[in-house]
Amino acid sequence: MNTKDLTLAAVFASLYAVLVVFLASVSFGPVQLRIADCLLPLAALFGWPIVLGATIGCFVGNAAGGVIAFGAVNPMDIVFGSVANFIATFVIFALRKRRLLGCVFASVIVGAVVGGYLWMFVPPPDILGFPLQPWAAMVISVTASSLVAIGVIGYVLVSALSQPNIVEPIKARGVTVYS
Repeated sequence: MNTKDLTLAAVFASLYAVLVVFLASVSFGPVQLRIADCLLPLAALFGWPIVLGATIGCFVGNAAGGVIAFGAVNPMDIVFGSVANFIATFVIFALRKRRLLGCVFASVIVGAVVGGYLWMFVPPPDILGFPLQPWAAMVISVTASSLVAIGVIGYVLVSALSQPNIVEPIKARGVTVYS
């Protein structure tokens, strides 16, 4: 990684963490809409700096935001949430030629990983009155919210930022952009 890649990773990690902390009330819990996750599809454009930034940003955001939302640090959320972001952004980057598919897969990954442990710490939501196992209800809830944040908002964001009038000036500054 060169200096520009490291700078992009640091900016992205900071932005992700700030969004998680600033929007902690909707970023944590059984029904969550993690707005910061709409940034994950940018891995399709910028590659490894975003993969790294999403991982570090989630680590910092979950540490600080967990204290705000729950009054304590949850090591499991810090570690496994960061792992989920790493895998999700890697998948988006790998599927950058098929961005919507990458966004959907990333949403399912985040939902399965985060929902797979979150039910142990937060009461699961009631999903249309169906008697679901707590872990299943949490996986469904987090996956649904991830589909909104990553699959809809994030996909629209990466599509808008992929326009030549936006990408070309970024490339002209020496930043690697995948199209």
